[in-house]
Amino acid sequence: MKPILLNAALFALALLPIGSGTAQDGPASAVDSGSAWSAPALEPFVATYQALYKGKEAGDATMKVLHNQGSQWRVDMAVHGRKGFAGVLGLNLEQSTVFENRGNRYFPLSQSTVRKGLFLGKRATGVYDWQAHTAQWSGDLKKERRQPIPIQAGDQSALLLNLSLMRDARPGASLHYRYVDFGRVRQHDYRAADVTEIVQVGDLSYDALRVYRTNGGNDETILWIADGVPTPVRILQREDGEDRIDLRLTEYQGA
Repeated sequence: MKPILLNAALFALALLPIGSGTAQDGPASAVDSGSAWSAPALEPFVATYQALYKGKEAGDATMKVLHNQGSQWRVDMAVHGRKGFAGVLGLNLEQSTVFENRGNRYFPLSQSTVRKGLFLGKRATGVYDWQAHTAQWSGDLKKERRQPIPIQAGDQSALLLNLSLMRDARPGASLHYRYVDFGRVRQHDYRAADVTEIVQVGDLSYDALRVYRTNGGNDETILWIADGVPTPVRILQREDGEDRIDLRLTEYQGA
């Protein structure tokens, strides 16, 4: 099961010593007529995306952030392919991560993924045990992926990575995370562009900051983040230089 970073696809990430996804300062670039870039606050919202596959309209996606109680939150992502795209990996996927917000650092507590197909489905769930500092997954995974793995403060699930990028990105920043999901650990490094650019999404235009993964090899992940919008306005996954899954924001509102 492959994340759209949004893992979900969706998308979703060596930790810096001072915290989860802490950005390294880059050049001080103007965002909009000299105004300062401001990260969105963690607030409940519901966002709807148009999903394209290789440039063709293929379905839709919904991302939700909900406040459970106290410091506990949940982020959900569902991507649904339309008829003709039901077998496309990443276009029939539901994911959810429960996490704690501790001083603006996100700690995953549990993760679940359901991948649906025409003739079969796959499910996987993970638990992050911060007392034992281990995480373990069960479900439709290889045996080696079901073994406990060590975790450390700042580790991100696929969905949490999206929220952390929203929180940390600013012009010129380099971003480094440990992606711990589906029983494996990977390094995810990102770079934010020095200046914003105009991004057309449907009938709307956004002055958005492009954030892209720098160590994904042939698998590219690019997000565009607009100041004041709590979710990426566009999320693009590319393989071997070609667009694959493209999520474009059509609507968002407070939950």
